[in-house]
Amino acid sequence: MPYSFLSHLECSRTGDRLDADEVQGVSEVGAPLLARYDLDRARASITREEIATRPQDLWRFHEVLPVRDPANVTTLGEGMTPLLGLPTYGTSIGVPRLLMKDEGLIPTGTFKARGAAVGVSRARELGVKAVAMPTNGNAGAAWSMYAARAGIGSLIVMPEDAPEITRRECVVSGAELYLVDGLINHAGALVKAAVEQRSGYQEVSTLKEPYRIEGKKTMGYEIAEQLGWQVPDVILYPAGGGVGLIGIHKAMKEMQELGWIGDKLPRLVAVQAEGCPPIVDAFEAGLDESTLVEGTHTLAFGINVPKALGDFLVLQAVRESGGTAVAVSDEAILEELRNLAEAEGAWICPEGAACLVATRELRESGWIGEHEQVVVLNTGTGLKYPETVGIDVPVLPKDGAVPSPA
Repeated sequence: MPYSFLSHLECSRTGDRLDADEVQGVSEVGAPLLARYDLDRARASITREEIATRPQDLWRFHEVLPVRDPANVTTLGEGMTPLLGLPTYGTSIGVPRLLMKDEGLIPTGTFKARGAAVGVSRARELGVKAVAMPTNGNAGAAWSMYAARAGIGSLIVMPEDAPEITRRECVVSGAELYLVDGLINHAGALVKAAVEQRSGYQEVSTLKEPYRIEGKKTMGYEIAEQLGWQVPDVILYPAGGGVGLIGIHKAMKEMQELGWIGDKLPRLVAVQAEGCPPIVDAFEAGLDESTLVEGTHTLAFGINVPKALGDFLVLQAVRESGGTAVAVSDEAILEELRNLAEAEGAWICPEGAACLVATRELRESGWIGEHEQVVVLNTGTGLKYPETVGIDVPVLPKDGAVPSPA
């Protein structure tokens, strides 16, 4: 039995087929490519029960991942992150069945490790010499670490105000790192020009290679498995490039074809910041894709994407699932981050906290019902964002005493 049932690549706009066993970027019309599998053969070859016996990582779903030879799998143990109940916090906002998929416990501290693991593994399999990408920080950190693990090079360009820890991760892994005085789209232009001049380099910008989405989609497979092969009513996702949301929707549809889940799809919610809401604006205007937003700003750096290449796929997934799109304020993000930590002992990233703000607001509006099962994606650990928590505490003299509680 083959390790992967990968069949071909498909243009997300035209449906044209491309060879999956050549290094590919985007289609002739500049659209993302989607990996397609022989799901009929996969359905006849594997069962949910067999999946349950495998190691607790994302490669347990290898038949519907693109790596053909297990010798090329590049792994740091990623996948199968906890699906945590949030009973105290959830009850406080009127969503007692609230769950959090906590990607802060994955290698490199964010869900970017999923896309990096699968993308780097496939690049290695296809003979790529080095990967190159613009990043808001965490993706570059993950891809540089996995590239080091695979024994290939990495070229990373990020805005100069990207989180410091992500710069340090790139440096310690031996990446070729540059900062740019601008946003991720400016970094992207520099990477594109560099790759054109270098032999053996593959540009792996968001959705400019086909396999990052395949790593991210495993969140959808895991959520279903962790819920006993059921799906929740709602999944909220912080959408910058939106790869994970597209991937989760893709996973749900694949699982339907495999016969692993029923007809129900979770309603998907794309969460953005008020300072950078292109997908929300497009959703509310009834548009099929977004327009470039100038002068964007948000402390949730991972979703500060002025124009996503796959925005039309995000909007399609949201609408097909009966979902919605919501923009939240930075002030609310910081407040909710602290509320969750005090209620549940979980320090999450600001992008994850944005999903909590959206959950609260959607419950207040009635869009989320009291008895619905809701999953929020926390896409990284709060430890990578120390600036989100101020420290102003008293210093006691060494011969003093701790004051009595007020």
